[in-house]
Amino acid sequence: MPDSQIRAARPVWYTALVVVGVVLIALTIRSPLAAVGPLIGAIQEATGLSHGALGFLTTLPLLCFAFLSLLTPLATRRFGVMGSLGLALLMLTIGIALRSVPGSGALFGGTLLLGIAIALANVLLPSLVKQDFPDRQGLMTSLYASLMGIGAALAAGISVPLAEVLPGGWRTALGLWAVPAGIATLLWLPLVRRQHHEPTRHHPFAGLRALSHSPIAWQVALFMGLQSLVFYVVLAWLPEVLIERGMAPNRAGWLLSLSQATGVVGTLVTPMYAERLSSQRVLVLGVVSLQLAGVLGLLLPGLTWAWLWVSLIGLGAGCSFGLALLFIVLRAPDTRATTQLSGMAQAIGYLLAAGGPALFGYLFELTLSWTLPLALLIVVTLAQLGFGLGAARPQVIEQ
Repeated sequence: MPDSQIRAARPVWYTALVVVGVVLIALTIRSPLAAVGPLIGAIQEATGLSHGALGFLTTLPLLCFAFLSLLTPLATRRFGVMGSLGLALLMLTIGIALRSVPGSGALFGGTLLLGIAIALANVLLPSLVKQDFPDRQGLMTSLYASLMGIGAALAAGISVPLAEVLPGGWRTALGLWAVPAGIATLLWLPLVRRQHHEPTRHHPFAGLRALSHSPIAWQVALFMGLQSLVFYVVLAWLPEVLIERGMAPNRAGWLLSLSQATGVVGTLVTPMYAERLSSQRVLVLGVVSLQLAGVLGLLLPGLTWAWLWVSLIGLGAGCSFGLALLFIVLRAPDTRATTQLSGMAQAIGYLLAAGGPALFGYLFELTLSWTLPLALLIVVTLAQLGFGLGAARPQVIEQ
């Protein structure tokens, strides 16, 4: 049965439940990661883990995203998009709960499990939009992408206060995020039971081999990868850049929060607007130029306009993230191709993201200045612009 007929036969409650489920998934797949950073000191004090071990704890999910995104077609081939998302939610709930159990093994094991779950969900959300909301692709992309940022900001803000007032301290603060994940899992069960999916005999990686020869697929993937690199470099080092210029650490932290907040605004608005355009090239030029202007501003002496430069970087990065997710949906001809393109783009994106902060930190240690790292960030942004202009052309990947 064609997808359009399947959608037409679904009751209204089904679509409403999908939307609610997407909201909960989006709020849940970033919050367990963002909750860790503010609690690192408490975790180290309680467990005695070294700085290297704690660094690996925060890097482990990124490695899962990078190396497991390409394996998502194995799950969708057997369970479909809905079933695979249900499996991801179940693993996420168990992983979050396990992470709060006493013992370093549980802490790392739970982190690994939730990293695998989030890797699946990252890839499958664009596929779900393609499959269930072909006429609302921009709206749904804006919805879930912006809620991911809101969930992360909420988790980062309330983790320490929760740890201070709840019995169990940081373990309870981390474990609480299993509650919304568990609710999302229960809400998803009726959707899994009603999904129309027949396991196919297509080789799960045949489409990936074809994508590797597609210039459009590489442009989408590298645009996603470079915007991810910029985002994680800014997340890791922006406060240090400002502190080195003479800003107080507390104010530098607030400016990082300002950057993240403007990013949420960009992610919310951009995909809805971009979907209406036949070509998104002018939009790509505009949003990447905002990001470029912000980085150039950080190279100027003085801190008077620092709030403006970080706002431009955050806004440009948020818009770029929303566009990258939308390109995955727009450039793929069907749900199966969307899953494969999403896996390819996010694997490349998180590989670059995992290595970016370390490279920029090394360049600072080498030169004892942020000038060379920021100059490299300009080069990366210009490359992002080039690939984005290619990805923004009105074309669909040929099967």
